[in-house]
Amino acid sequence: MNTKTGRIFIHLFLIVFGLMWIYPFIWMISSSLKTNSSFLTSGVNPIPEKLNWENYARAWDVANFSTYFINSVLITLGTVLIVVTLSCLTGYALGRVDFPGRKAVIVCIGALMFIPTGYTIIPLYELMKYLGLSNTLYGVILAESSGAHVLFILLFAAFFSRIPKEIEESASIDGSGFLRTFYKIILPSAKPVIATAVIMQFIWTWSSFLIPLVLTLNNPELRTLAVGMLSFVGKYQTDWTGMAAGATISLLPVVIVFILMQRYFIEGISGSVK
Repeated sequence: MNTKTGRIFIHLFLIVFGLMWIYPFIWMISSSLKTNSSFLTSGVNPIPEKLNWENYARAWDVANFSTYFINSVLITLGTVLIVVTLSCLTGYALGRVDFPGRKAVIVCIGALMFIPTGYTIIPLYELMKYLGLSNTLYGVILAESSGAHVLFILLFAAFFSRIPKEIEESASIDGSGFLRTFYKIILPSAKPVIATAVIMQFIWTWSSFLIPLVLTLNNPELRTLAVGMLSFVGKYQTDWTGMAAGATISLLPVVIVFILMQRYFIEGISGSVK
């Protein structure tokens, strides 16, 4: 087998594998355009007999996805802002400052990532209740921002540790303090890592289910899109096509954000690994 034939087989394999990988998404989108009867009878056939756009109208209006969408946007943006800011500052301290107990702090932060979210949900709920933030968007944002964001901290620490110290020394000679050097000189160079943290935290928060569910049990109007999917599940039947339309609506912002920031995402991952 010559090199050209081998490349053809490799490309064919990758095309088939890619189609298999994206087929569930294609099936979800096509199911959102079917009727419930055709959904149950069409099997794995992704082609709808008729385009039923009313599924999206039903998900947006009847299932209250218009309110859930706004809640998801507010919670996600607030969480991303808090998490990225704190992770960036922590990573800068761990990557640039050689303080006593630095290694112990890194070990403790790394150990926190092994604590499952389900084990912390009760303390989180009690804390939000104590602060008077239960059944509020502020409580959900604060709870989503909690936890050990070890991956982002390590990404920032690895990136900042590679910046030459001469830059900070030059800024110090010019009269720039610690925070001014960070915000004016160091931080602008970290755009790829910031984009990586923004994308990953956006996806995690947007699709989060457990924390928004527990903290909005008594106020369904504050539900997010992920929790709002329960609206399609009834006691005796399930609106499958409405659920598919709702899932498509939920997925669209994630796809848009990733497409717009994918270049920075790849640069951030590769740069931090180096």
